[in-house]
Amino acid sequence: MSCAHGDPEDGDLIGQDGKIVVPDHVAEAIRTLIAWAGDDPTREGLVDTPKRVARAWREYCAGYGDDPAVHLSRVFEEVGGYDEIVLLKDIPFQSHCEHHMAPIMGRAHIAYLPRNHVVGISKLARVLHGFARRLQVQERLTAEVADCIWENLKPLGVAVVIEATHGCMTSRGVRTPGVSMVTSRMMGVFRDDDRSRKEVLSLMGMAG
Repeated sequence: MSCAHGDPEDGDLIGQDGKIVVPDHVAEAIRTLIAWAGDDPTREGLVDTPKRVARAWREYCAGYGDDPAVHLSRVFEEVGGYDEIVLLKDIPFQSHCEHHMAPIMGRAHIAYLPRNHVVGISKLARVLHGFARRLQVQERLTAEVADCIWENLKPLGVAVVIEATHGCMTSRGVRTPGVSMVTSRMMGVFRDDDRSRKEVLSLMGMAG
């Protein structure tokens, strides 16, 4: 299953209409949930909902079929002597909370300090989406993105900051909209050197 495009997993059956064939037990599980919520899964507006929901979740969780490290396998060493921070700001992403399966909507800032090579900037976003398109908690998502870049690019430093709102807090439970959560992971020089950390946070627009 492709993380970038939400394509079907290799084992999925594709119908003549080009859509994933939803197994009966999956559709029935969604009908059960609809009925338990208080509606009638046989009424006209809900008849096709189980299949739509099932296919949507195949896309939401496409990251399970993606190895984010693959996106960092091609690097470029001809960078004209560039040895400063590389930063991709305000990358939008969507994930789902593993506790309530509610949406997590946010943006990420990803930076690294190259050692002797760089990677195409779009690959940083692909790493983020590869992990985000799974059931997640924001803290783990932040760590996974940073660790993946650290282990595969072997840079001098990695900094990942994620800001997101959580549907499990805004639309249920405490029901407090407009609240965002910020998590960060600093590695290498961004963790050990205060000046480098302040520089990267300033570039991200996070410094006070």
